[in-house]
Amino acid sequence: MIHMPSSNYNDRPDGVIINSIIIHYTGMRTAQDALNRLCDVQAEVSAHYTIDEDGTVYNHVSPDKRAWHAGVSQWNELKNFNDFSVGIELVNPGHEFGYRPFPNVQMDALIFLMKDLHAQYPIDKKLVLGHSDIAPDRKQDPGELFPWDRLVNENLAIRSL
Repeated sequence: MIHMPSSNYNDRPDGVIINSIIIHYTGMRTAQDALNRLCDVQAEVSAHYTIDEDGTVYNHVSPDKRAWHAGVSQWNELKNFNDFSVGIELVNPGHEFGYRPFPNVQMDALIFLMKDLHAQYPIDKKLVLGHSDIAPDRKQDPGELFPWDRLVNENLAIRSL
C-alpha cells in the first residue's frame, strides 16, 4: 500500500460507527489525473483508498477520518454517507472516457482491502454500495460492468437492490 495523503477530510461525528463501504470509479482519463485530484486541496474531494488497474492500493485518508467521497447521499433512511462509510475509488475512465471492465488484479486488491476493513469495522454487507446507489440522480459509478458477484461470493456484500 502506498501512502498518498489527501488533506480533504475532517473528523467523523462523535459516536459514529463505520459500517459502510462505498465503491466508486475515478471517471478520469488516467490514474495519475485521479490521484492528483483526490489529493488537491482545491478540489475538496477525496477517498480513503484508490486502487489502480494494476492492483496498486493508495491510502489517502485514514478510515477513522471522514473523507469527502460521497457528497449528498441517501440510501433508504440513511443520509450523509461520508459520516459513516469508507470510500474506495477504482481507477476506471468511466462512462465519459471509455468505460471498461475492472481487471481481475484490481478486483483481487479490492477484495483483499475489503476483507481487512471487514475485520476492523462492523461493516454491514447490505451497506456495501455503489456511488450510484446513494446518489442515483447524479452518479453512475461503479457502473454496470462492476462485478458485484465477486464481492457477494467472497461474503463481503449482499446485493439485493
